[in-house]
Amino acid sequence: MKVAIVYASTTGNTESMANAIKEAVEETGAEVYFSTADSASVADTVGCDVILLGSPAMGDEVLEDSAEAFFSGIEGQISGKNIGLFGSYDWGDGQWLRDWQDRVESCGGKIVAENLQIQLTPEDDGLAKCKDWAKSAL
Repeated sequence: MKVAIVYASTTGNTESMANAIKEAVEETGAEVYFSTADSASVADTVGCDVILLGSPAMGDEVLEDSAEAFFSGIEGQISGKNIGLFGSYDWGDGQWLRDWQDRVESCGGKIVAENLQIQLTPEDDGLAKCKDWAKSAL
């Protein structure tokens, strides 16, 4: 199984989540493609069996700019793909992830796990939650 983990991070919180997710996916024996959104390969990402995408909530609960640009570039290529969404936030209630899920589903993507959101810096319990989420998404 090949799993793509592509994320954006501005303060390091979503990056910490992505690293915990990567560790959990590697523990399953899956092959991992791991990249930040600003340097990710569309071909490598959409060529995977599962795509896990992460972005912090920005402004009025929207995707970080590089995550938005990357996702806009793959939107037309995710029909039938297994997708999981994760990210960190400071305030709000997760609207950016719900909006992102709507976009994934409108393109024919299949959400494989409940969206994962962690407020601010993921502590030990949050990192454990990331690992459990990653395994449930496979």
